[in-house]
Amino acid sequence: MDELARQLSQLAGNSPVQLLSDPFPEPVGIRLLLKRDDLLHPLVSGNKWRKLKYNLLEARKQGFDTLLTFGGAYSNHLYATAAAGNVFGFKTIGVVRGEELANVPRNSTLLFCESCGMDVQFVSRAEYRRKEDSAYLLSLTDRFGPCYVLPEGGTNELAMRGASEIMPELIAQLGNGPDYVCCSVGTGGTVGGLVQSAPSETTVVGFLALNASDFRLPFERETHLNFRLDNQYAFGGYARTTPELLHFIRQFERKTGVLLEQVYTGKMLYGIYDLARQGFFPEGAAVVAIHTGGLQGRSLELDRSEK
Repeated sequence: MDELARQLSQLAGNSPVQLLSDPFPEPVGIRLLLKRDDLLHPLVSGNKWRKLKYNLLEARKQGFDTLLTFGGAYSNHLYATAAAGNVFGFKTIGVVRGEELANVPRNSTLLFCESCGMDVQFVSRAEYRRKEDSAYLLSLTDRFGPCYVLPEGGTNELAMRGASEIMPELIAQLGNGPDYVCCSVGTGGTVGGLVQSAPSETTVVGFLALNASDFRLPFERETHLNFRLDNQYAFGGYARTTPELLHFIRQFERKTGVLLEQVYTGKMLYGIYDLARQGFFPEGAAVVAIHTGGLQGRSLELDRSEK
């Protein structure tokens, strides 16, 4: 095992599982456990390390020293890619949606990216929509030189391979497959990996973090009978929130001491709570929720007192 593979095997895996005895505003009849992927790394936590793991190894194998990827101004994926480049010796280029952002003060996510050495390139929304166009990608590599290109959100087959390692970790930690494993869904890479490796006794539930009637998963869901995609808990859309969601997160944090963010994990946990109240989960079911990190995107509103 080379040095990069050794380092990644230590960072991208084996997060603890925490039993939460009374996490919700009212008791519900499930046994909730939290897979703490937010604790994987002090700078970049959660599913992003897992999704980058095999992509970084492939980039090194192919001889690339530069990673190029895409994201919005608050992208967890950009943040993770910048940190990974800094830690493992890759140059990084981030193509950011919104050319108007070039001339305004950077937010904390983009400041972090640049502090890690990422070359941040702001483009118009029209240009950004070409991010999967082969001719556009060729123009970027002509401009910046040879690059290993990661898609927006980091989701590809190698990303799902990394995420698929969560399930065998869980089974080893618990001694058996849990009844349910839940995670938030953005681009679908993490839930795709979970579904790929789920045993027959485990149902995977994905909670969509965005309003998207035309959302497509990066795998064929028809071939996986032990999977449910829930779109009831987007709270207005990607990165949007409501007072109800913020109130729920504050209550959860006070009861458990576990910090959440409102973009992904907070929405998923609210969804688990609401489904449990409705009787979706059988009484006493073991439900594992994946904490996918992303706490750099946590709203400052969560630390303010409620009126």
